[in-house]
Amino acid sequence: MKKSIAAIFIILFWLVSLPADVFAQNVSSSELISYAKQFDAKSVTYSGEVIGEIMLRGGFAWLNINDGENALGVWVNAGLIKEINLAGNYKTRGDSVEVTGVFHRACAEHGGELDIHAQSLRKIGSGRMVKEKLNFDKARLSLILLGALLFAWILILFKRK
Repeated sequence: MKKSIAAIFIILFWLVSLPADVFAQNVSSSELISYAKQFDAKSVTYSGEVIGEIMLRGGFAWLNINDGENALGVWVNAGLIKEINLAGNYKTRGDSVEVTGVFHRACAEHGGELDIHAQSLRKIGSGRMVKEKLNFDKARLSLILLGALLFAWILILFKRK
């Protein structure tokens, strides 16, 4: 009997001492937006590409992370973003990260915005430069339209004379 009570206390102590991100639920942006009330103030894990500018605010930073469906704002300690090298834009694919933190559907600290306050951030993939290929069909169509515009302009000039 004493051994089973001791075992229960050991298990309870172990569960209480686990880091908060062990219990975090891995979710998509669509789930967070659609079921914001259910996820409010809960620990979540969210993954995606860092996009746009990384906005430093004192000892913290704002990141926009896009999971392919939507982008969410993440408030993170500036010390956690040191390994982020690229943020996605027209010419680059941003680093992929996994963020664990507390989700807020209407954050009182940030003007009622939907956001995640990161407790941990882990880089899971590196970004890269994107080479844009010329679309020859569009270039050909542009030249045809330019030719038609020049032809119409010439006809208008001759009509005025």
